[in-house]
Amino acid sequence: MKNNVNREIPDHLLEPLNRKPFTTVDYEGTVTQRVAPRVTATSGRSKVVASLKEVIAKTVKDGMTLSFHHHFREGDFVFNQVMRLVIDMGYKNIAIAPSSLTNVMNAIVVEAIEKGVVTNITSSGMRGTLGDAISHGALANPVIFRSHGGRARAIETGEIAIDVAFLGVPNADEMGNANGMFGATAFGSLGYALMDAQYAQTVVLVTDELKPYPNTPASITQTQVDYIVKVDAVGDPDKIGSGATRFTTDPKELKIAKTVNEVITHSPYFKQGFSFQTGSGGAALAVSRFLRKAMLDQKITASFGLGGITKPMVDLLEEGLVDKLMDVQDFDKGAAQSMHTNPNQQEIDASWYADPANKGAMVDKLDIVILSALEIDTDFNVNVMTGSDGVIRGAIGGHQDAATAQLTIISAPLVRGRIATIVPRVTTVVTPGDSIDVVVTEVGIAINPKRRDLQEVLSNIPGIPVYTIEALQQMAEQQTGTPQALSFTDRVVALIEYRDGTLMDTILEVND
Repeated sequence: MKNNVNREIPDHLLEPLNRKPFTTVDYEGTVTQRVAPRVTATSGRSKVVASLKEVIAKTVKDGMTLSFHHHFREGDFVFNQVMRLVIDMGYKNIAIAPSSLTNVMNAIVVEAIEKGVVTNITSSGMRGTLGDAISHGALANPVIFRSHGGRARAIETGEIAIDVAFLGVPNADEMGNANGMFGATAFGSLGYALMDAQYAQTVVLVTDELKPYPNTPASITQTQVDYIVKVDAVGDPDKIGSGATRFTTDPKELKIAKTVNEVITHSPYFKQGFSFQTGSGGAALAVSRFLRKAMLDQKITASFGLGGITKPMVDLLEEGLVDKLMDVQDFDKGAAQSMHTNPNQQEIDASWYADPANKGAMVDKLDIVILSALEIDTDFNVNVMTGSDGVIRGAIGGHQDAATAQLTIISAPLVRGRIATIVPRVTTVVTPGDSIDVVVTEVGIAINPKRRDLQEVLSNIPGIPVYTIEALQQMAEQQTGTPQALSFTDRVVALIEYRDGTLMDTILEVND
């Protein structure tokens, strides 16, 4: 059947997975039942185990689901250490459920798939050689991609049933009290890992610094932890800010960022006490720099900044331009380092951040959000998952979650190289067009026709042309020409969930 973004969802996927097709962005009044982990009482004086191999032998069995966090991003060491042992020790039919998969993890996951060790994956995203392998049918079962809020919901309801969580932390004591703020490998907020620590059947902390007991402040507490393993290093915090969280110097991206700032400051939401979130991507992250000047000029301060926190957002906090930073992850080392010096930089878990099935997520209080995109179509649907070749090369992240803001802005160039960004139909729908209010490119903006209120206030900004989304698409096509249609087989290699668990789209195997 077709869902409400006109995507066909095969019936044979809906029934076995107990899924429904996407219908609406409105989830008010939804009732869910949460699960609770099994708890084995511990009365000893230490939970420290000699090695990762020993703890894996104690806890892992064939067919289990293992989870990890990605707070280190490209600097993560724990995932590869654990998976190397899981492969070498001969385990089979393992499902992995990391909060996201980064490039540093790709090679070992591909190996694990080829050897029959990993047979199921759920994650926020993937790129590189792993994305290419999945797109060409390497995995027998479809990958399930979820937003950060959707992952929190799925863990709470038991859709993701974590058997063993391996969580890298920069410090812990012998009973399992730990945080992400202190130590040589500190990375800041543990926002995604906090869900795993709360709901996994078995929790293993992997650390490179054992602290005297009791270790405080404790984000993860000893009441949740089963084992602790000390290793030489859990990660490289200098690599947190690589990849999608780079800071741009590109003139086109800076022009887009300036235009985004103009849209924000001319909107009715730029007022005393507004709230905001900036996504990943060069232009989106650069907006905070331009926003600072506008806030100073108009003597406006924000009530809070949300989501992935960056050093420019910390600077706004320290200048008194933002009252609070609600921190689910840190996008650079500067933001991570400020967590233990700024009491108004509050660590939050992924449920508090964006779970649509709780009693009120922080994204519901957002006024303004700036997000990036790989593709936007003439229905304002957004793709952040697959490239122009149909290959998986992105992540949902918090895209769907934050798009519930009062003003959701997509910042993207009209074309990338010779590839159009504004297209008649996106390859993969990740965030529905009903959530998108304004698209900003270097040539001008398009306002969703459903937002007549914004059309009235944003149509006369000096120096910023306003086009229909169809006009922007035609302009892009004039530069790039009409691309050859992609070729896919009928086999589904991945599913895109909306944050409430309904199916937004499928990704088909690329037919080379």
